[in-house]
Amino acid sequence: MKSMLTLKPRKPLILFVVFLLCTTVMIPLTASAAYFNTYTTVATLENANGGNSAQGFDVGSTYAYSVKVSNGDQKQVIYRTNMNTGATELMKNGDNGTTYRTDLGHANDIVLSTIDGTHYMFVATMKDSSAGVMSLVKLKYVGATYYKVGSYTIKRGGANESVSGVKILSKDANNINFLFKKGVNFYKGTLPLTANSGTINISPAFSINVQGSLVNGSPIPDITYTHQSFAIYKNTIFVPITNKNVSIVLVYRNVSTASGTITSDPNLSFRITSAAYPELFEIEGVGVAHGDKLWFNTNRKKTTTDLLHDGVHYFNDFNASQFIQ
Repeated sequence: MKSMLTLKPRKPLILFVVFLLCTTVMIPLTASAAYFNTYTTVATLENANGGNSAQGFDVGSTYAYSVKVSNGDQKQVIYRTNMNTGATELMKNGDNGTTYRTDLGHANDIVLSTIDGTHYMFVATMKDSSAGVMSLVKLKYVGATYYKVGSYTIKRGGANESVSGVKILSKDANNINFLFKKGVNFYKGTLPLTANSGTINISPAFSINVQGSLVNGSPIPDITYTHQSFAIYKNTIFVPITNKNVSIVLVYRNVSTASGTITSDPNLSFRITSAAYPELFEIEGVGVAHGDKLWFNTNRKKTTTDLLHDGVHYFNDFNASQFIQ
């Protein structure tokens, strides 16, 4: 009887201790997860020269750069947006005095690079160099004026290749080490630092798994997503995907040494589900800058014929340095 009487009061205590231990274990998991689903619009992008579809995007220290293309990729225009003020201007083609180009293809992605004090922009055309448009085009820009200074053929396994995304993994005194994207596959390729022509031979780096990726703790629906470009920040990539009025940004870490198929970070995710633009809310490109915000450009449509709402934006409350060391 004595032992039974002694055990009874301990049972609630044991249950309390078990609950406390479970809670303690759970706290770090809950606290580490982060989800961002609101945004601020800084600027809208016009449709100069028929450029009505937003494509390539990258960010510098002051300006965000967006490319828009016309129907059939006949013309490409480049805008720069001041991330402080939102002021947006159409950049000028210094080669012929116009405000458009015709040799950038679909211009699906761009990456900025400063070489020997000069600013350059590399454009991934989504072409394979076989039909008059080179795989990668190099522009020099001074203020709001750009000039074509180079172009390259990209090859994989000896065959011409097109890519949909381009960013820079690293750069040294001799070479630029690129990371290219096509669909879910990523490739590495190297170019001599000051080369303005030539061939970039690429080799497989890794692939990303998208199906079943966790966004706000739940697997994304098993539907077809349009793959866009990507951004890189401190060995981490941000990858936007879109289905109609839903755009998601998945995050993959440690990409410089990654191989095989890698999965997204389950504790950091972004999604915009837009009731304001039910026909389309398409994040085209992303980049981290200006207070370590995650910036992006969009194609936004209220109806199928809407061409008035493409823009430059950032996710609210996100600061990359708090989540990526």
